[in-house]
Amino acid sequence: MTDTKGGTRKHTALPKARILIEALPWLTRHNGRIVVVKFGGNAMIDEDLKAAFAQDVVFLRQAGLKPVVVHGGGPQISAQLDLHGLESEFKAGLRVTTPEAMDVVRMVLAGRVQRELVGLLNEHGPLAVGLTGEDGHTITATRHRPTIDGERVDIGRVGEISAIDTGVIEALLDDGRIPVVSSIARAEDDGHIYNVNADTAAAALAAALGAETLMVLTDVEGLYEDWPHSDEVISRLTASQLEKLLPDLSSGMVPKMEGCLYAVRNGVNTARVIDGRVPHSILLEIFTDDGVGTMVVPDGPSESEGTQGE
Repeated sequence: MTDTKGGTRKHTALPKARILIEALPWLTRHNGRIVVVKFGGNAMIDEDLKAAFAQDVVFLRQAGLKPVVVHGGGPQISAQLDLHGLESEFKAGLRVTTPEAMDVVRMVLAGRVQRELVGLLNEHGPLAVGLTGEDGHTITATRHRPTIDGERVDIGRVGEISAIDTGVIEALLDDGRIPVVSSIARAEDDGHIYNVNADTAAAALAAALGAETLMVLTDVEGLYEDWPHSDEVISRLTASQLEKLLPDLSSGMVPKMEGCLYAVRNGVNTARVIDGRVPHSILLEIFTDDGVGTMVVPDGPSESEGTQGE
């Protein structure tokens, strides 16, 4: 098509076409693959970021991927505990969860955070279905007693994952749905309900599902090379390189990076920590050359892991 002077007409949509073409190799590679996304950080409390997250997840599904969302709800739980006059205490980076606090955790995760997220996703169609780790024994846990200063400490109803059953999630994926999983588990022995770290739950589910990738939203740009002395973000590292860095990481990053390490050492092709403060960070990370975070890959050469966006 030409203009009146015989030249080629400039189409305003051409930049959009170029972006779509850039995404084509990744759309092809990830088609039909499972992507587990851990939803957390500032993206959970900022209205615009929540809406952008929901759009990204629906885009993944409509583009032929199979997203699974795992969420916690730290800020919302703390606020609700305050309203109930219950103290928020943390030990070894984990919330001390009394039986009374567990009732609040369960209510907030399954009754508030999950319902809001399912609602945002379903604004784009009847896609999302909410469940907790209790449902179908998806996540089974034992009581977790961390070691602090050489002694094992009781931190209440905090669970350590002992088993994963992916049956319910796989059935939902086969039906074209988007499972939204709250990080709550049922005990295998005493019947109690346990609060499970959402980063850990996402990694365990990604491994059990044989996911293509695990994506963990954070409130930082990624894993810093020499924090706090440098704000240079590591764009890519292997499992062994990450393992060497773990002892020096801040307490907030440890469960996220331990989850990434577990995932790639148990069959997940890539694990990514991305900045959830950036709108549409999921699409930027998975479908562009540059990426917006840190990607962890298994040890050893792999022809398919050449760049950040792959």
